[in-house]
Amino acid sequence: MKDILLTDTTSTTFSDLGLDAALLKALTSEGYTTPTPIQAQAIPGVMAGRDLMGIAQTGTGKTAAFALPILHRLASDRRKPLRAGTRALILSPTRELASQIADSFRTYGKHTGLTVAVMFGGMPIRPQINAVKNGVDILVATPGRLLDHIEQRTVNLSGTEVIVLDEADQMLDMGFIQPIRKILGQLSQRRQSLFFSATMPREIGALASEMLRDPLRVQVTPVAKTADRVRQSVIHVEQQKKASLLVELFSDPALTRTLVFTRTKRGADKVVRHLEAAGILVAAIHGNKSQSQRERALHQFRNGRIRGLIATDIAARGIDIDEVSHVINFELPNIPESYVHRIGRTARAGAEGIAISLCAGDERAYLRDIERITRQSIPASDRTGDTSLVAAAGIGGGGERPQQHRRSSRPQSASANGGGHAQSNGQGRGHHVGRPAQHAKGERNGDGHSRPQGHGAGRPQRNGEQHAAKRGNSGGKRQRFGGGGARAAR
Repeated sequence: MKDILLTDTTSTTFSDLGLDAALLKALTSEGYTTPTPIQAQAIPGVMAGRDLMGIAQTGTGKTAAFALPILHRLASDRRKPLRAGTRALILSPTRELASQIADSFRTYGKHTGLTVAVMFGGMPIRPQINAVKNGVDILVATPGRLLDHIEQRTVNLSGTEVIVLDEADQMLDMGFIQPIRKILGQLSQRRQSLFFSATMPREIGALASEMLRDPLRVQVTPVAKTADRVRQSVIHVEQQKKASLLVELFSDPALTRTLVFTRTKRGADKVVRHLEAAGILVAAIHGNKSQSQRERALHQFRNGRIRGLIATDIAARGIDIDEVSHVINFELPNIPESYVHRIGRTARAGAEGIAISLCAGDERAYLRDIERITRQSIPASDRTGDTSLVAAAGIGGGGERPQQHRRSSRPQSASANGGGHAQSNGQGRGHHVGRPAQHAKGERNGDGHSRPQGHGAGRPQRNGEQHAAKRGNSGGKRQRFGGGGARAAR
């Protein structure tokens, strides 16, 4: 396995990579000119037919790293997909991320005439059957819903030429490893396989070994680089006074677009009520919200109609929002890697960002874990005992105690410093998200509701396919390109 460790941006342009002219036209129209390191190194290898192992965090541009060479392959070798089949299959852990990946394929491939379909839980199954019945060039799916189609014989994967497994470590967290193995069993052994994961725990390494043949291995700079642009701080405060302190923080007009993280959906809703009572326009986004509520919240946040989005970690890997000015950890995550992903939602595209964490006494163990994994001491101030802050009973405190929390696998890279963060819901992107409360036939509940015990045990719930309860999730996000103000593809 050939290893390439990427540490710096590259001066290579997309036109240097030999991509199809239709793709270059789409990239130019979107303002994308310079590939990120993972794109510059992965795209030629994938175009040459190599399997790929990509160790990549959120915000590195990995979606384009696999979407562009797949589109190039399909556009260069036109053939009709099998009935109910697909030429390229992309597996994603959440509806949110699946929708965004499909949108990226549509954006980059808009001049190719290639077709794209999406399948995930929480939506009626019949339109998905109709979308693929005559075959589709590219299918983006979550594992649970794809298994529904396989069992109903409404999808034929025997002609699939390329498979991508995105966010493999999150698949592990959500119990999807055995379903993925079942899906792989439906594919031809002659396929090309692309595998992406932010971390490499033992189970993921084993799956990669099963899935890949002599892969090119590309590893991007650890997320610590993202944190270099994030000004981090911690405020020690009593749990019951956090809501009052949060209102105080929002009195600063610099908080123009702020992501606030809680550990539970109920806690997120309580924070919204408290801030709204103080006259601050915010909204919550998590798995208990309907499709229309999620779409509306994301739209309002992107357009600046609300100043804050209150979110859980369930969808951290799926929110695609630019220009987030602040990230506030209303509650520290019990998994230190989740902190890294959360704060990385700010300081995008070379901008500066601010991350503020509110730490109660029973969260100090979490803080120590975070500082250990990021190899830094976060500047702290102490507001405990501050009589200007009013205690608000029932706000927050929904997480487990530090001594009880289950530890996740550590990233291979020691300096997992920086970011990736904001997580919010894990559901469909805002356009294709389904309603958790109204499941189509054969679906099960999603986002934070009981998931299988243990990694890969049993069949995962399928509604939003995003139950990584108490685990850190992070989502694909728009990444801009390297230096000189040029933007990089997602």
